[in-house]
Amino acid sequence: MATILLTGFEPFGPDAVNPSWDAVCRLPEVIGTARVVRLRLPVEYDRASTMLAEAVRRERPDAVLCVGQAGGRSAITPEMVAINYDDAALSDNAGVQRSGASILPDGPAAYFTTLPIKSIAHAIRQSGAPAAVSFTAGTFVCNHLMYCLLHLLQHDFPAVCGGFIHVPFASAQAALHPDAPSLPLDTIVRALEAAVRVSGEYLAAGCGERHDAEGHVC
Repeated sequence: MATILLTGFEPFGPDAVNPSWDAVCRLPEVIGTARVVRLRLPVEYDRASTMLAEAVRRERPDAVLCVGQAGGRSAITPEMVAINYDDAALSDNAGVQRSGASILPDGPAAYFTTLPIKSIAHAIRQSGAPAAVSFTAGTFVCNHLMYCLLHLLQHDFPAVCGGFIHVPFASAQAALHPDAPSLPLDTIVRALEAAVRVSGEYLAAGCGERHDAEGHVC
């Protein structure tokens, strides 16, 4: 049975909840052919990536799927690419604000996901949730985490697949964000369960070692 490390974030800014972690918490421990290991991360550039790297080394998963909140999006969006760039008007939860900084000065401009995100997006839609492949993970903590994860995997754990999914606000956040789309938390949970199931099937089929950056199941 494959092990998939699944991460979500703590609440950010004025919000008391974060649907990325709230949904991850509600997933079963075994989904299809995969065992789920969970990790809650701070919304902080450096500490989140450090904690994730420590967890990868400790758990030795077969795949890592990070989940984050993208307020303003109406669909659940598996991310295709992370770029080597931090730039946000907002500060992270530690008060750090970055404007036009490289994540790794000697790193490549971008890394592509190594999970089958087109199949994942299709499975999420089949679960009843809106979903689409995204080609921008932003330039805040989520993109930073995805970039650092894929850099770590390529250099230290090349057989491990990795990727990132953004989720919209949950319905419980609608009062604070009345003009933004939101989804019921149950819908987000079903979507992530579908994503984990597809990822487990991908690993079971032996596709993990292929690192299919286009998101096609082999």
